[in-house]
Amino acid sequence: MTGWRDSSGRRSIGSYPAALVVLALIAAAAFWGVRAASQTAAQPFASVVEQLSEPNGEFDTDNLISNEQSYLHVVPALEQAGLSGGVYIGVGPDQNFSYIARLRPTEAFIVDIRRDNLLLHLLFKAIFASSRNRVEYLSLLIGRPPPDRVDTWRDASIEKIVAYFDDAKPVLPSEEGERLLHTTLRKFGVPLSPRDLATIDRFHAAFMQSGLSLQFHSTGRPAREYYPTYRDLLLETDRKGRKICYLASEDDFQFVRALEARDGVVPVVGDLSGPHAVAAIGQLMAQRGERLSAFYVSNVENYLFRDGAYARYVENLKRLPHSDRSVIIRAIFGGYSLPESAPGYYSTSTVQNLNELLANCAAGKCRSYYDLLRR
Repeated sequence: MTGWRDSSGRRSIGSYPAALVVLALIAAAAFWGVRAASQTAAQPFASVVEQLSEPNGEFDTDNLISNEQSYLHVVPALEQAGLSGGVYIGVGPDQNFSYIARLRPTEAFIVDIRRDNLLLHLLFKAIFASSRNRVEYLSLLIGRPPPDRVDTWRDASIEKIVAYFDDAKPVLPSEEGERLLHTTLRKFGVPLSPRDLATIDRFHAAFMQSGLSLQFHSTGRPAREYYPTYRDLLLETDRKGRKICYLASEDDFQFVRALEARDGVVPVVGDLSGPHAVAAIGQLMAQRGERLSAFYVSNVENYLFRDGAYARYVENLKRLPHSDRSVIIRAIFGGYSLPESAPGYYSTSTVQNLNELLANCAAGKCRSYYDLLRR
C-alpha cells in the first residue's frame, strides 16, 4: 500500500502526524471491502436498475451537488400535507437524501436522463456502505481525516461538523484505496466499464479537491457567484429556520443509510417524458401496492416544455399510483416573483398537489411553464 498523501504529495498533513493520518484513513478505506461484503439483496439491485432504465441521455452539467439553495424551504409544506412513507421519486444528486430523510419512504427511485447521475449515486451508495455514521461518511466523501473518537460525535451539530472539516487538510487516496472502492462498486452488480470507473473516480476527486467549497458546474461555464457551495447546502435551513439536511441529524443519516443498505434507493437512467423508465416504476409500484409520496422534479419541467415533451411527462405521471396527498416538488429559476420566493435566494422551491396538477393539465391550464407558476 502506497499510503495517503495531501494534495501537494507530502506525507505531513497540517498539524496531524503523518502516521496517524495514514492509519485513520487506511482504517476508513478498509470499510470499502468489509462492510460492503455484508450487503445482500432479495432481488438483485443491478437487475432492477437495468429493468427500469432507458438509454443514456445528455445534459450539460456535472450536477455533483445541487444549485438550489432553497431546497429545504418546502419541508414545512411536506409536513403540513401529512406525507410519510410511500415511494419517493427524485432527480439529481444528494439533495434527494434530505427529502428522503424527512419523508421516510419505503423505497426511493432517483431518475435522471444522464447515466453519470447513476454513477454518482453508486459512489454515494459505496460510501454509505463504508461508513458507520455521518462524520465517517463526510470524511470519506470529501477526503478529510475523521476526528479522534468519532463515535462521540453522534450528537454533534452540523455547524460543528462543518467547522471541523473546514479546518481538516485534504488527503488523496492511495491506489489501494481506489482498488477497494472499485471492488465495493462491483459488488453492487451494476456492470461498470473502465470508463465508468474513471468517471466515478473523477467525481470523487472533485469532492476531495474542493471539499465543502464544491459548487455546481455546467459544462464549459464557470460556477456562478450565486450558486451555493456544498457547505451552504449542509447549513441551509427550512422556512422555520431549522437545519435539517440529512447530515444534520444522525437519526436522519441512519435512515438513509439503512435504506441504501437494503437497496431501497434505486438510481435509474431515464427521461421523465420517456417511453419506459417512469412508466416502469409505476408498474413496479402497482405490483407492490405502493403509492407515490413525493416526486422531486427540480426544474426539469421547463426543459420538457421547451422540447415539446410536457404532455408525455403528464401521461407518465398518470401512470404512477398516487393518493390525494401525493405532491410534486419543483425548483424554479429565472427571477420569478412567487409567494414561496425568499429574499436573497436565486431559486424558489415549491410544492404542488399531484392531483391538482393533473386536473389543471386536463383543463388545458398547462400550456406553458409559466402556467405552472401562476396557479
